[in-house]
Parts: sequence; structure tokens; C-alpha cells
Amino acid sequence: MKSACAAKKRFGFKSLFEHDDYAVQLSSHDRQFAYPRAIILLTTIKVVVAGENDLSVVWSANRGHPVPQNSTLLLTREEGLVLLNSDGIKIWSTNTSSVAGANISSSGNLILFNNEGIPVWQSFDHPTDTLLVDQKLKEGQRLTASSSPSNWSQGQYYATISSTLGFAAYTEVDQEFSQVGLLVKLGTRAQWNYGEYNVIPSSEGVIVFLKLNNKGRLKIYQHDNDRGLVELLDMVGEDLGECQYPRSCGEYGVCREGQCSCPISLDKDQYFRSVQSQLPSLGCSRITPLSCQQSLNQHQLVEIENVTFFNVIDLGAAFPNIKDIDQCKQACLQNCSCGAAFFSYQNITDDGYCFLPDKILSIRESTFPRTDFAYRTNIKVQIPNGVPELAPLSPPSVKKSNNTATIAGSCTGAFVILCFIVLILSWIRRRNNIDHDEECIGQIPGLPMRFSYEELRLATEEFKEKIGGGGSGTVFKGRLGDGTDIAVKRLDNLSNRTKEFLAEVQSIGSIHHFNLVKLIGFCAEKNCRLLVYEFMKNGSLDNWIFYTGKRSSSHHLNWQTRKEIVLDIVKGLTYLHEECHQKIVHLDIKPHNILLDENFNAKVSDFGLCKFMERDESQIQTTMRGTPGYIAPEWQLLRITIKVDIYSFGIVLLEIVCGRRNFDGTRSESTAHLLKLLQEKAIENKLLELIENYDEEMMMNHKEEVLRMIKIAAWCLQDDHTRRPSMSIILKVLEGVMEVEEENINYYFTHALSHPVLVPPAVVSEPPQASVLSNPR
Repeated sequence: MKSACAAKKRFGFKSLFEHDDYAVQLSSHDRQFAYPRAIILLTTIKVVVAGENDLSVVWSANRGHPVPQNSTLLLTREEGLVLLNSDGIKIWSTNTSSVAGANISSSGNLILFNNEGIPVWQSFDHPTDTLLVDQKLKEGQRLTASSSPSNWSQGQYYATISSTLGFAAYTEVDQEFSQVGLLVKLGTRAQWNYGEYNVIPSSEGVIVFLKLNNKGRLKIYQHDNDRGLVELLDMVGEDLGECQYPRSCGEYGVCREGQCSCPISLDKDQYFRSVQSQLPSLGCSRITPLSCQQSLNQHQLVEIENVTFFNVIDLGAAFPNIKDIDQCKQACLQNCSCGAAFFSYQNITDDGYCFLPDKILSIRESTFPRTDFAYRTNIKVQIPNGVPELAPLSPPSVKKSNNTATIAGSCTGAFVILCFIVLILSWIRRRNNIDHDEECIGQIPGLPMRFSYEELRLATEEFKEKIGGGGSGTVFKGRLGDGTDIAVKRLDNLSNRTKEFLAEVQSIGSIHHFNLVKLIGFCAEKNCRLLVYEFMKNGSLDNWIFYTGKRSSSHHLNWQTRKEIVLDIVKGLTYLHEECHQKIVHLDIKPHNILLDENFNAKVSDFGLCKFMERDESQIQTTMRGTPGYIAPEWQLLRITIKVDIYSFGIVLLEIVCGRRNFDGTRSESTAHLLKLLQEKAIENKLLELIENYDEEMMMNHKEEVLRMIKIAAWCLQDDHTRRPSMSIILKVLEGVMEVEEENINYYFTHALSHPVLVPPAVVSEPPQASVLSNPR
């Protein structure tokens, strides 16, 4: 099994781009730039910005094959520009015909044109490491960094664009694969992504350009006649620091707040040492090198705590059919070339994605919490004779006086006493926190039934039948004394779940609606926190609309059932948004949080992330929360309205109608992203082609209704939240009282090219909790 994983690290930067048909473009409305010049310089053809103080190269030809002195550049009708070495051998040409002349535009584009003045070749179509104003980087093209400031051959870094990942920068790891180092969302409005930066030149004689330098830094520069080259913006380091670069600390180096160190296992054992102790940024190497000549039994995976290899996950690069951490680790141990097992999984499920790279670049500290993904990092080491060879310790001193021994003994005794005191104080503090939590719970009005831990232990037969689980806890099936089936959620990691627990009890415990999952009761006893819900026989909606097995009539939702499920969701959200004493914003609407009873009545569940709004409030400020792929664009600003739920509902509605996930990494690039596909089919006026092939009933008998549902979904997905309908309006449309306001629908979604897990870590200040109610099955 050959390991060929392209693990990703997210950098993120302020967006300065416009896009058109998967092309990146640095744009400006000012055209008064210093005139660049085309010259032969340092044995290669280059376009430079020439000022009084220096030259800034923005394009070059034959960068990998420099020619010696006395070489010749010709402009011919038959081949265009031709570069000959000193022996008259052709080294490079534009390979064009019918060339009448050449010029260079004020924006730096070297153009060859024919007799009619029509361009037949231009340097903008052949980018090197620089993107000039109005130059487009199209799908399939690259910006490739130089090896060094003085060596213009191609280096280790390049940036490109794809319809799935958007604009991304990579670093070459080996000839097998590349590693993503930078990922940028695209949008028609530059203000939308990570803020805004004004690239309009301040005066005449100024040119602005973007450059990928030899260290992988993507920067904006300004060149003018007076000051020469001036760096305006480091598009990565300024926001997210040095640790976001894939080679910031060399191979196997761990980057923490810009400082480099070597990995240390959970047991505090050291299997790595610095390549050069005085220069930790050069990376680390194994103390005992890996050997494939000996038995693989002498290989071991050691877990490194609080580090990750990536921020952004390319699901298509994960190894297929490996869905849990144990399988991932075993696959790495069985493959000698595998250097580490990186496992990423959603907090709401045990399944995840396995990455097995051969070569490991810098690892970074997990300082940026994610909304839905957690990470496990296990690095392979060699264990000689089954005993780890640890880093050498400093040799003990030969001479030890009695005074030294006495002082050491006293210090040790004092240290033990101090640790004991700290433990006692920590226990008292924890005990006080638990008592405070129980006191807070007791003051919440309208509480549901309170159970003892013993009652729930007996009801679940000592938590025997597990029916769900995730990052926040485990769900068990139980039965009360009166025969009522229940789902009991036992919360884990209570130190991080108190707010979630209180939010759930306070919100759903005090409201009642047929289309909201009923919270029967709870348990808050000592250090136990459990929630008791009505049991939903048919589990979560995602099991039905994303069913991957061979479909049968018993596991297929017909159109009528889907319509009723949509109507149920709308009724539940209308109640939360408009009919409660306080408006309740759910903030995590997705198929996993829609549960189905035995009659396929849909009920909204999981209120652990919800926020309350006064009825006269139009927006609130909060930290980012929710699930990637269902998060509205305005979350970037951290000021949200109740319309974020409308956006999430739009995604869910589209998934229900189309019968697929909003992002599916197993599909081709052109069809992986459902929003992008919706955008394309709307332009082609072929919206019905979004429906999966197996839904013949929908296509044959319900075309008009299906089309209306798709339009409702598109209406909910508008970038401008003020153009989205309210839940009560959607309810009226579904009931036939109103029509879809098609004039309010713009099918051009600026977020349509964004990967679903692309949540900017820089704007998430606290980790949103995972699902409280984990889909009883």
C-alpha cells in the first residue's frame, strides 16, 4: 500500500480577489502605474518594474534554463520571441505565428500581436511567481516560487486554483504528492472573507502586485519610483502567525506561538532530537531512525498531544474504507513507508478520515478550535529490542556533599507538601463548582422532571444499549417504569459542557411543540449530567437521505414523506423564531439534528448551541458555532441574526430534495459541491438535473413541486441575509398561501466554491460544543 496523502494546513489571509470561472484576479480601479519594462537580465528574459532605486521582477521566461552571456533574443513573425544561447541553439520561444509586433501594457503584460492588433500571446497567460493587477490565475495555472532570491529556478512552493478548494498554496514534499499550505475562499466582494485591504495605488507611478516568495510567503508589494519595493501586507503571518507555514519548524518540528521544538509523547518520552540545537527551525530527526530491514513489530506509534498536521481537510485525500482511529494506526504500522497516522473526526461521530503521509513537515499546536472536527496525531518511531531509546539526560555530578543532599531532601519534601495542598484546593474548587452548577439548575423556572442517577442507571440497565455518541457524550436507550422508551444522553468532559447543559435544560425544558424533541427530564447529581429525551424510533434524518447502501422500498423516503418532513422542520423553527416569549436561534440546523419518530414526523433536536434574543433585538454578537457546510456567510463578522438558521435550513432543504450531502468528496471535482452545482444548473436552466437518479418518482410525477422546493432553498441561501425569507413566510409558501419571490433569488453564491470544512480558525474564539442529542437509532 503506497501512502500518497496530501494533508492540508490552513493559513488564511485577507481576501483581495475577484473570481470569474475559477480564476483569481487582483483587481484595482486605478490604471496609472509606473511603466514596466521587458529586458534580458541575468541570463533570462524578465519583465521588471524599473525604479530609480531597484528593479522588481514580475515575470520571467526560461527560469529553469538560464543562458550564458552573448545570448540573443529575436522577435520573429514565425515564432514570436525566440531566445538563443551563445551557440545559436534555441532555448525558449513563445511558439506563436503571424506576429507583427510586441508591446508591454501599463499593468505589466508583455503582449505579442498580429497585423490586426489582436494579441496572439501574452505573459499574463504564463504566470511565474507574481500576480499583477488585472492578471487572472485560471484553473490549472500556477504561481511557482523561486528557489532563492538570486536563483530563479522553480522552488518548493506553488499556488493554484481549483473549483473544489479555491485558491490554495502548496509545498512540494516529494515527487509523489504535494501538501496544501494555504487556502483562500473566493468571492465577488473582496470585503466578504477575511476583511478588506485597499490595493488602489495612492499616486501616479505606483504598481501593486502579489508575490509568492521563495519561503512560501504570499505578500502584497508596492513599487514606486521614489521608495522602490515596499511590502504592504503579509497575507498569512500578519493574521495567523508563523506556525501556519508548512515548513516553519522543519521536518517533524512542532510550532507553538512561533517557537520550534521536537515532539514529545503523551508519556513525556523523547523520540526526537533537534537536527541542530542552535537552530531549532531546521527541524527534528528520530533518535533511532526507522528501519524497514528489521521486523515491523519494532515500529510503534506514539501520540503527540495538542498538535495537528492540518487546519483544513481535503476529504478526497483521505484513505478510503478507513473510518476509525484504530484502523488508521494499524494501516500505518503495516506500511513501512508511512511516517505518521493523522486522524480527523467529527465530534458528533466516531467515524473519521485517515491520512498516512510518508514525509512529515512541521506540526503545529492545536490553538485554533474547530466547530466540528477533532484531530489525533500519532507519529511512527523505531523501538530497538522493544525498548525506546530516549534522549540522553545530563550526567549526574560525581561530587555530592552532605549539604547538597540535605537541601535536595528538604526541597523534595516541600514540593510534595505543596503538591498535596494544590490537590486539596483543586478538589475543593471543583466541589464548589459542582455545587454552584446544581444551585443554578435549581433556580431555572419551568424545569422538566429531575431524575436521580440511580433511576437512570436502572432504566438503561446500567447503560447497556448504546444507540449514539459523539464528542460531547454517549446516548443510551432506556425504559421508564411505565414502559415509556427514552434516550438518555450522558455528557462527557463536564468542565466544558456546563453552559451547553444549562442551555439545553433552559431552552427546550421550558418550551413545548410537536416538532421539537421533547426533553422529559435531566439528572444533575454530583459530577453526573444526563439528559432524558423521548425516544425517536427512526433516528436522524441523515440516515435516510444520505443512505449509502443498496436502496430498498423500506429505506427510501417518497416525495410525500419528504414534503411532510420539510413542513415539520419549518413549523418547529417558526415556533422557535416567532412564537416563544424570547426568540431562540438554534445555530446548528443540519440533518443529524432532525429526528424522526415511528411515523416519520420530524422534530428538531440538539439545543446545546442555541442563543436567546429579545423580541426587539435584530442581531446579536457571539462566537462562531455550528457545523461547517451549514454555517451562513455572515458568521465571518461574528454578528448574526435569526436568518443564520434560515441559511442552514436552506442547505438541509437542498439535501432533502437532492438526496445527497452539500459536499461529497467521493464525487468528481465538478459535482462535489452542491451549491456550486446549483449555481451552474440555475444558469443552464436545468435545476431538475440536481435530483439523484434513483428518485424517478419525483422526476416523473412531482416536477413542479420539486422545482419550487429547490427555489425555496436558493431563496434561503442568499448571501445578503436581508433577502432571505422568514420561517413564517416559508411556511406560507409551503402551504400554498404565497408564492416564491423569485425576484429576490440570486443564484450566484459567493461562497459556492468554499470547502465545507473551511471555517476561518482566526475568528473562532471558543470551541462550540458538539451535539447534545446524538441521534437515537
